[in-house]
Amino acid sequence: MRLFACVLAALSSAVVIAQRQPPPAAPPLPTVEVRPIPPPATPLPDETASAGITRFSFIAYGDTRSGNEPGVPGDGQILHPQHSQLIDGMLAKQKELASTPFPIRFVVQSGDAALRGVNGAMWNVSFIPNIERLTLVGNLPYFFAVGNHDVTTMPLGDPTRAAGLRNTSAAMSKLWPPEGSPRRLSGYPTFAFGYGNTFVIALDSNIAADEPQLAWVRDQLEHVDRTRYHHVVVVFHHPPFTSGRHGGGTVEPQSAVMREKYMPLFRRHHVRLLIAGHDHLLDHWVERYGEHPTYRMDQIVSGGGGAPIYTYTSEPDLSAYLAANAAEHVRVEHLMKPGPTRADNPHHFLVIRVDGDPLSPEVIAIAGAPYAPYRGPTRHHINPKVSKLQLKIYTSL
Repeated sequence: MRLFACVLAALSSAVVIAQRQPPPAAPPLPTVEVRPIPPPATPLPDETASAGITRFSFIAYGDTRSGNEPGVPGDGQILHPQHSQLIDGMLAKQKELASTPFPIRFVVQSGDAALRGVNGAMWNVSFIPNIERLTLVGNLPYFFAVGNHDVTTMPLGDPTRAAGLRNTSAAMSKLWPPEGSPRRLSGYPTFAFGYGNTFVIALDSNIAADEPQLAWVRDQLEHVDRTRYHHVVVVFHHPPFTSGRHGGGTVEPQSAVMREKYMPLFRRHHVRLLIAGHDHLLDHWVERYGEHPTYRMDQIVSGGGGAPIYTYTSEPDLSAYLAANAAEHVRVEHLMKPGPTRADNPHHFLVIRVDGDPLSPEVIAIAGAPYAPYRGPTRHHINPKVSKLQLKIYTSL
């Protein structure tokens, strides 16, 4: 009996010890190396070589990731179908404008290439083949600003951010200005370039509070030649204002920092146009500031690149923002609101025409979808004494 009791006690102790042991770690996922997107055969010319160009077009859009609905093939499994249809439209539009005074010269994307930026297969299978059509077939330079699905919103040094940034940087390694370039912030996906009379800055709004990035953007704005660059365009992911799922009654931390730190900087240097994404819809805001003269800065949220469609939620409360900037006589107008249903907000891209000082964005919906987002005349004229931005709205391809 004593022997039986000792054996039973030993077995019980072994069970307790086994229960205390952590379960064996799951085997690591296989690492898939992200392949670089090949550059166009004809890259943008050196900034000095394009100095006299004042008439051209460029494409802008964002949010090309898939959803994660159960049973629905997504990123990493298939080529993104809606994004692919939009690429069809972009190439068709490029062909249409090629013999006009306003050929398309480059593409900017405001972030969220794939559902999970840390997953290399999602880049290689679902995103990169679409962009290769733009760079290889269309011979178009492609400039990408990172979103939260690409690099997360975690701070510098976070391992998940580092993994996402490593994949993003690999994909864009032949498209971004190289490390060491005066137009690239070293170690960041933050860069700038100039073409004709337009200067473009792409920044990482996931780390909007990062002081080195803010200082670099400030330096670019302080030293850009405004006698040549009449238009300054800034591309990033998190919009300061939006009425979709990521806005309305919610102010996300990144958007709050963009309002607090970047909007005063953009006003100081008279930035003309902000291109953002994050909300998967089209949303257009106008900020006016100053009295004599009055200036205008437009923000277009264009997140219709193929991600699950969002809808209008509510108007954001801008009272605190307006009060904080009352000394600059800041006023904000919601020029165009997204619709309340998914059908009201089709996937789309913008073609922005530069015609000297006027800018004229077109909104082009996927595969002929009916779309009249401004619900008015085809051209929205703006008094050039207030602003030189004009809007030309097309309903579909």
